[in-house]
Amino acid sequence: MEDISNKLTIKDRFRGFLPVVVDVETAGLDPKKSALIEVAMMTVKIDEKGQFVPDEIYSANIRPFEGSEICQKNIDFLHIDPFDESRNLVTESDALLPMFKAIKKKLKEQGCKRAILVGHNAHFDHSFIFAAIDRLKVASKSPFHPFSVIDTASLSMLVLGQSVLQKACYAAKVDFDQNCAHGAAYDTLKETELFCAILNRFTKFCGMPEPVDIEIDYNNSKSKESSESSANNQDAKSDSSDNSGN
Repeated sequence: MEDISNKLTIKDRFRGFLPVVVDVETAGLDPKKSALIEVAMMTVKIDEKGQFVPDEIYSANIRPFEGSEICQKNIDFLHIDPFDESRNLVTESDALLPMFKAIKKKLKEQGCKRAILVGHNAHFDHSFIFAAIDRLKVASKSPFHPFSVIDTASLSMLVLGQSVLQKACYAAKVDFDQNCAHGAAYDTLKETELFCAILNRFTKFCGMPEPVDIEIDYNNSKSKESSESSANNQDAKSDSSDNSGN
């Protein structure tokens, strides 16, 4: 395969999507009811050597939204006081909207159409981000795909045989300090380094995937399927009539 690692851009590699690694820390497991207390997001880029590397990180400590539920078991595990104003707490709006704006700027720089959320057990992070988006009624400002994600836990299990973040980092030769774990900014950095390590390992052994330069007209395909289905049904009816006549 031709070496195209220095020719492809993020846009080419991910079909017009920009991977953005996201980690949230929460006061419970229910995205609609539990408080979102920390969030961090980090973009990735391809360097001059064709390697995937971490880019810029954005993070915030969030004041629990009014009426949110706080599970003490979660708080004790995280060792975070969600009401400690010395942590420079901000509202969900003041935390997320500047991040969305910064990511949209990155989309424009990279020529990408939308961000795709990358996370360790990504659907958990995705559910909390989109629950906050619903509360704030800012869907039009979100850069993220509404349901697609890239899950580093699944990638780690496939490539490294590990799904726990710390063990996956060790397997990928990514430094990990357990004393810093369960903070959104630190976990996001480590998840980004892990994501890049997996991508770079894949690229080393398999190369960059070749671009697929075809356009799919889903409307015509659906129409064609419908026409073919109608034609098949008509043929079946004709056969049935012929058989009845016999």
